[in-house]
Amino acid sequence: MNKTLVPGAWKVATLMGIPIRVHFSWFIVFGLITWSLSTHYFPKAAPDLPVAAYWIKGTLVSLLLFASVAFHELSHSYIAKKYHISINSITLFIFGGVAQMKGEPPHPKAEFRIAIAGPISSFLLSAFFFLIAINTSGGPKAVFSYLAQINFILGAFNLIPGFPMDGGRILRAALWSRTKDFFYATQMASNFGQKIALFFLLFGLFLIFTGSPGGLWFSLIGWFLYMAAQTSQQQATLQEALSNIKVKNVMARDIVTVSSSIPIDEAVDKYFLRYGYGGFPVMDDGKFLGIITLREIKNVPREDWSKVKISDVLVPHNKKWEMTPDSNVMGALELMIKEDKGRIIVMENDKIIGLITRNGIARYLQIMGK
Repeated sequence: MNKTLVPGAWKVATLMGIPIRVHFSWFIVFGLITWSLSTHYFPKAAPDLPVAAYWIKGTLVSLLLFASVAFHELSHSYIAKKYHISINSITLFIFGGVAQMKGEPPHPKAEFRIAIAGPISSFLLSAFFFLIAINTSGGPKAVFSYLAQINFILGAFNLIPGFPMDGGRILRAALWSRTKDFFYATQMASNFGQKIALFFLLFGLFLIFTGSPGGLWFSLIGWFLYMAAQTSQQQATLQEALSNIKVKNVMARDIVTVSSSIPIDEAVDKYFLRYGYGGFPVMDDGKFLGIITLREIKNVPREDWSKVKISDVLVPHNKKWEMTPDSNVMGALELMIKEDKGRIIVMENDKIIGLITRNGIARYLQIMGK
């Protein structure tokens, strides 16, 4: 899978220049898989081994399983980079992995190649582990047999045409190629993905009520896929609504600026409370220095507001945090999300001519009925 932002994750490594992160849910499934392998699978597959050996093998296989998932996502990322699509990070979580791509594939063929790379990598790993398994015996055979099976299942599962899974992205590539409309293809693939997710969810509930095994997992997978497909559809709708909108059509032109020399209490009384904005550009003798927001002010104890100047707490400006009036609004929104900013300065000829905010974009969409 790819393209979904997953919060609540920690960086554990960097491969191919891509940060590898682990979502907190990974630890839950890691423990469950290790326990299941150590107490059920290995005692049956290799009954003559000591208990400690089962737990060692269970832990090793769990780590290799998630390494396989990382390899699956790195395969997506490798092909994406061939098309000059940056990868912000790869996140491993409860149901697999997510490669967070910065941007969309340039054409249907690129979409197909990026999507199919993951399942192909899983099938290749499955074949690799299978060849090792048939040439070993005992404990090692049990380890590599399991890895061969699980990688085959991983590859096959990701081919299910439920967007944003790999199969869903392959479906989008086909629809995109046929209709020549990226947004229509995304919406259709997302709709189909939601139907697939509902099937998993209802099938899981059926298994739970009939007392059959696997019902909880099918329900959780269905719920996750439904939420992911719904989020993808919302993102596509937003992209379509903002695709041809320029920053100059949305930005605020009447900018209120704050002097860097005034203390925080004065800025709060005369600007934040008076205008109700969440942040202001900071100037010093006509020179733009940065932005001051409520976030920085809240980090200063209330009793020090009269002593601390705006220049002491402002966020210094960085060139990467500015847009031009002819920039695309979607690009501005993506920049704000990536950099965790509520507002971006609009510059022209090294002068501030406007300010674009998340609230301003939302208000524009509301007014335009989009």
